[in-house]
Amino acid sequence: MSLFQLFLVAIIQGITEFLPVSSSGHLILLPELTGMSDQGQVIDVAVHVGTLFAVVIYFWSDVRLALSGIPSLLRGKIDNQGAWLALCLGLATIPVVIFGLVLKVTGLDDAMRSVAVIGWTMLIFGLVLYWADQKGEQTKTASQWSLKDAFIMGLWQALALIPGTSRSGITITAGRYLGYAREDTAKLAMLMSIPTILASGTLLGLEVARDANAALARDGAIAAVFAFVAALLALSLMMRLLRSVSFTPYVIYRVILGIVLIWIGYSA
Repeated sequence: MSLFQLFLVAIIQGITEFLPVSSSGHLILLPELTGMSDQGQVIDVAVHVGTLFAVVIYFWSDVRLALSGIPSLLRGKIDNQGAWLALCLGLATIPVVIFGLVLKVTGLDDAMRSVAVIGWTMLIFGLVLYWADQKGEQTKTASQWSLKDAFIMGLWQALALIPGTSRSGITITAGRYLGYAREDTAKLAMLMSIPTILASGTLLGLEVARDANAALARDGAIAAVFAFVAALLALSLMMRLLRSVSFTPYVIYRVILGIVLIWIGYSA
């Protein structure tokens, strides 16, 4: 794979993974709209690893807190803030893992990878995000995250397995619907991405491990570094902007892109 294509895939993944605009949808569209060859699962795993490191570093204090609570949680005790955060993150991950396995076994995950599907999900869930962001209160903070809210956000997150939905977008939608402040709901959505990316990355990694070779490993490492840098910059920018700007700019982008993709999907 050329260095340009590696760079393009990594930048797209890095920028769109944490913005509410769907990274998987953009990666599916890249070969569909440009005629480039599909980047393959090895590169998909690599860029996900890059974005994983970005969110871990950006939210390291929260990640460290959750990790410190795992020993207590394994002993059946929820006696500190870290154990509570780890429990909430674990509970929020269950729905997407179950739904992901169902899609994988039934083959529906491949059936939904079309321009038309991405167009409709871009448009519909973009409008849902706008509704939730405008109507939702901003009375809850991340420190008030409850098991009930974690599970509800986890159920919404499972919808992100439909291409074009956006994992960060749908979890942010759920958080705003539940009344969390914009910056806090984005923070929870980003923390929820860590176990989700780990789960999907592990599954994909096991599938491609037997086919990997030195050239693919090199390409993967390059793509991971590019994705890490792009994701860290995009994440930093979004979190900074949320202090003064709503999610409306992302909604406008989704609606315009969705309409264009629906037109392309049905006119092809």
